[in-house]
Amino acid sequence: MHKLGISVYPDKSPKEEVYAYLEKAAKLGYSRIFTCFLSIPEDKRESYIGEFKEFMDKAHELGFEVAADTNPAVFDIIGASPSNMKPFADLGLDIIRMDGNFGTQGDILLTRNPYGIKIEFNASMDMGVELLINNGGNKDQIIMCHNFFPERYTGLDFDLFMDYNRYWKDLNLHTAAFVSSNNDHTIGPWEVFCGLPTVEIMRGLPIEVQARYLLATGDVDDILIGNYPASDEELEALAKVNFQAIELRVNEAEGITDKERGVMYDFAPHWDRYDHSSFMLRSSAPRVMFKDKESVQDPALMDKMKGFEDDDHSIPHHDTDKKVFTRGDVLIVNDNLKHYRGELEVVLTEIPNDGERNLIATIKEEDLGLLEFVKPGHHFKFIK
Repeated sequence: MHKLGISVYPDKSPKEEVYAYLEKAAKLGYSRIFTCFLSIPEDKRESYIGEFKEFMDKAHELGFEVAADTNPAVFDIIGASPSNMKPFADLGLDIIRMDGNFGTQGDILLTRNPYGIKIEFNASMDMGVELLINNGGNKDQIIMCHNFFPERYTGLDFDLFMDYNRYWKDLNLHTAAFVSSNNDHTIGPWEVFCGLPTVEIMRGLPIEVQARYLLATGDVDDILIGNYPASDEELEALAKVNFQAIELRVNEAEGITDKERGVMYDFAPHWDRYDHSSFMLRSSAPRVMFKDKESVQDPALMDKMKGFEDDDHSIPHHDTDKKVFTRGDVLIVNDNLKHYRGELEVVLTEIPNDGERNLIATIKEEDLGLLEFVKPGHHFKFIK
């Protein structure tokens, strides 16, 4: 099950501001928090830990699961060890993300702590997690989370990101990755000016577009916002992301009819045929809306046909200036190819405009890469 998460750094912002942010996110359905536990000042250990415990209580009150970045030095400061995780349990931490390690046997001990604290390892590199599992690590308490990258041009290569995620999924491990707010004056564990994404090519994209790319890979479970604070608009946009289908933003074409809009938006989700073509995605099910209603047996399809009168089967041809349809054009077959009338198609490789299809929309350039992830049978939807 997918979860959405935020990052907060309670030692760097006023408590009232942080708590208001938590409440806002909780109301929108966010259920994970990432925070940093690496900067505990030794001379203020007691007060720092007391304030952190208060923060943990507030987060749990709102239903959040909390992960904190730690390392062996933090263990020393709070009196913990791989064989004694009680100090972390007393704080109420749900997840410890390890920035560093205790060696194979030490890390195995971490994963077998009796408090149910999950140990989160860095998913952006191979730190020997499979070795831990094969040598007695408790897989039930191991999860994976990618790094985020504050420096421009240093984020993960997208292909490498997908390779790692496939590897973690082959081990049946839960994964998380970061998207980045484009809000002004955000912070991370340090000053941040260029955002905190996991994947470099996502940097600067609208936050919900970043998430849709990560989810489209099929191997990312949780989406976390790396920097703090995201804007209200970003929190709301990310909360509306569809976990069940790839969503594609479109610009409607001039001359599109209400009937064609109905096919594009209301007949959802679409799915590509299993006998896939390299030239186009084909959503063939809408064709039933333009046949005799008596021939339709599926109740769900009958429901989608409401409003289409018995004599309302026509899709007249309307022309466009385009002589060639190009990648990302959304088409609907018209009356000139009656047998296939009503089929919605998304162009993958350019085809000539032979008059048998109407141009009804074009996928936004930022979303074109998502077409790579619509495999035969996979669901997709359109967003105006």
